[in-house]
Amino acid sequence: MTGLWSLLSEHLTALLSLAWLIWIGLVAAGLILERRSPAATLAWLLALLFMPYFGFIVYLLLGPRRLHRRRRRYSRARERLMQSTTHRMGRNHAALPDFPSVDLAWQLATLLDRTGQGQPTPARRVALLDTGDACFAALETAIAAAVHHVHLEYYMWQPDSVGTRLRDLLIDKARAGVQVRLLLDPIGSDRITRRFLQPLQAAGGETAWFNPISLRRFRWRYVNFRTHRKIVVCDGHVGFTGGINISAEHSQTHSDAHAWRDTHLRIDGEPVHRLQFIFLEDWYFATDHAPLEPEFFPPFPDHPTHPWLHIVESGPDNHRYAIAKLYFAAITGAQRQVLLATPYFVPNEALTTALITAALRGVVVRILVPKQSDSRLVTAAARSYYEELASAGVAIYEYGPPMLHSKVLIVDEQIAAVGSANFDNRSLTLNFEAMAVLYDAPLAAQLAHSFATDLHSATRYINPGQRATLGQRLGEATARLLSPLL
Repeated sequence: MTGLWSLLSEHLTALLSLAWLIWIGLVAAGLILERRSPAATLAWLLALLFMPYFGFIVYLLLGPRRLHRRRRRYSRARERLMQSTTHRMGRNHAALPDFPSVDLAWQLATLLDRTGQGQPTPARRVALLDTGDACFAALETAIAAAVHHVHLEYYMWQPDSVGTRLRDLLIDKARAGVQVRLLLDPIGSDRITRRFLQPLQAAGGETAWFNPISLRRFRWRYVNFRTHRKIVVCDGHVGFTGGINISAEHSQTHSDAHAWRDTHLRIDGEPVHRLQFIFLEDWYFATDHAPLEPEFFPPFPDHPTHPWLHIVESGPDNHRYAIAKLYFAAITGAQRQVLLATPYFVPNEALTTALITAALRGVVVRILVPKQSDSRLVTAAARSYYEELASAGVAIYEYGPPMLHSKVLIVDEQIAAVGSANFDNRSLTLNFEAMAVLYDAPLAAQLAHSFATDLHSATRYINPGQRATLGQRLGEATARLLSPLL
């Protein structure tokens, strides 16, 4: 026995090294089979090779991207919902707007339809909400008027003055017999406790967590796959989507001059059906149960004048990545102007090339980003792209403080997109997002005016050249190496 133990001790290091190499080989094979971008694959391989223990831990937390069981559950949810709602949601091609076939709007609508997003639908009214207080007031008004149901899905819900006031309103509605369903993400809403939700549940409201974190069930590995969506649907008639979370950080009343700058939409009409569908799909994913009632998809009479909208969703359950394709096609199709506001600007190679090419062919390209986002790493990675873009003629403006949190794209003052998706890898491939595409010149012009107003609170980026310290340049370059992982 002693001899056997001595033999094992002598060869223990070699055995552990061999086991580690086998494990690295298996992980590498898995990475390659996932068919990520070459840059992302190489970044993970290098991290595992040169930071074996730390890199392995980070990979477990952030690396796995396959959602086999989750994708199957999403497929079941989508099939069931499609069977139950197609006759209520669908419009025939004859009812579509008469976009010219050479027009960018027609091309974007066709692209999104072919990536599984359905067709654009007419809204009765769309209101732009460009402050948190305006958004919260509109939300409270719509919820107070609801008589059948209120559905809410949020990445971040804070138990502060704003979050508590809205929760108390939901409690009142639930007590009055209105169906209330609240779906939250456990990462963004990590401060929400059972004690905070218990009064709503006691009043008859339902709550659920999207992709909950559990060490016991190893779900902690899927911290990437978050719902970053902000969706509210009241009685199937009125919907909200955009970038504003339920937090006092967005409120001028509670945060004074430090309120985050953000953009949201209130939508009345047929596009709300699509928001409802996305919510029910996510609710089914979280609970294995999706209630279906005719009141969820009420009919809308045709209206002679209306803006046309496309509600677009994307997530790691669907490798078509519709929002990434939307960004790329809109920028490459622009003829006069591209205005982009985003809090997290870490573009992939294709989007970087699209922005540079647009500027080089004479399109006015302006990008609005926060001077300092709430992530120093992301801010450093973003700045590593500025010199190349600025050299091609892209104008980059740094907003604030306070924090810029809007996610807005405006093209030629004819088409605009507003929603939850940032201009980075995490939003475009790893998280569940939603955007509203507005095929409407007046709304696009209104958003362009707000963009121009925001420029007054921003300073244009000037390439610092040799004035930047070696430490700054090295930090930004290092952050850029990690950009495929962000």
